[in-house]
Amino acid sequence: MHYGDTRPESLTFDPFKAIIAPRPIGWIGTRNADGVPNLGPYSYFNAIGNSPHMICFTSDGLKHSVVNARDRGEFTFSLATEALAEAMNISSEAMPDGENEFAKAGLALGTSIATNAPFVADSPAALECVTLSVTELTESVTPINRFMVIGQVVQTHIRDEYITGGRFDTVKARPIARMGYRDYATVTDAWELMRPGD
Repeated sequence: MHYGDTRPESLTFDPFKAIIAPRPIGWIGTRNADGVPNLGPYSYFNAIGNSPHMICFTSDGLKHSVVNARDRGEFTFSLATEALAEAMNISSEAMPDGENEFAKAGLALGTSIATNAPFVADSPAALECVTLSVTELTESVTPINRFMVIGQVVQTHIRDEYITGGRFDTVKARPIARMGYRDYATVTDAWELMRPGD
């Protein structure tokens, strides 16, 4: 099977997100213009640079996380895990500006060092970021009301119990990732593959 712009009738649901999977979840923390905490999960998210550390997330529409990251120049990423999955899901609700998703999901705010953006205190790891750019994406040259935010990591927070042998213990943290439809995956196993030059 192959197709272009028109999906075959036999594919009842769009498989795109299921093919590009699993995708890490950007659990983005910000504050609005009045300083109220905001939290939302984004599955179009990833690391995009190692030196300096940089991450990005994209949003369908100009949502609160994008506006806050743009206007305040900062945001955080908190690792979404199996233990925090229900809270992550609660924080995905579309709420009016000024509503506090941290409070709605029963989450404590972590204490940031280099920014004023909140993160999830109970997350095994979190990143404080300064916003480098906010760009409206286009199809050819036509804006499509989809926005990409790029940030540079300025502080990294790791809970001590998730450090094993000098490394962040990803399996112990049990992060969750988004797949297609309403499907998620949990990291429960890791294996090592050395490169030819190692």
